Amino acid sequence: MRLPIITAGLIVLFGFSTPVMSQLPIEPIEPIQPSTTNKKELWNARKQLRRNFRLWRRQGISNYRYTFSNGCFCIPEARGPVVIEVRDGVTTSITDAKTGEPVSNEEFFQSFNTIPKLFLTIRDAIARRADRIDVEYDRTLGYPTNIAIDFSFQIADEELFITVENLEVLD
Repeated sequence: MRLPIITAGLIVLFGFSTPVMSQLPIEPIEPIQPSTTNKKELWNARKQLRRNFRLWRRQGISNYRYTFSNGCFCIPEARGPVVIEVRDGVTTSITDAKTGEPVSNEEFFQSFNTIPKLFLTIRDAIARRADRIDVEYDRTLGYPTNIAIDFSFQIADEELFITVENLEVLD
């Protein structure tokens, strides 16, 4: 008779001293966002690109410098800000905006080292039907001042966030 009482006592004793196992909270799964670049938006992006590229070309600017920054998920040396100088349509120098020293890895800026290459970046995003394309253009000269591209909502860290500032036309 004592055995069932002792057993019941031990069960109660151990039952209260066992740690409570916590359950991880269930996180709701966010729905996949549809592409924001539907046909109408792609058409508008193409139209803006064409209009602003024509405006840029009409200026006949082949000597200029600008400050470039890339908010990509990449190594700091590839982000800038850097000052890019172009003469006769060809990049002549890329310098650190803070120190004025030439950058050691110009290849990081190869795709963005002239204004026409920035237009090509936008055209490529349109052609690839990027999930998000937001571009702001300079009203007077037509060059892109801010470019935000997310090629795929499903892929992390492939976005581009480009800023072009202080464009100066050179003699």
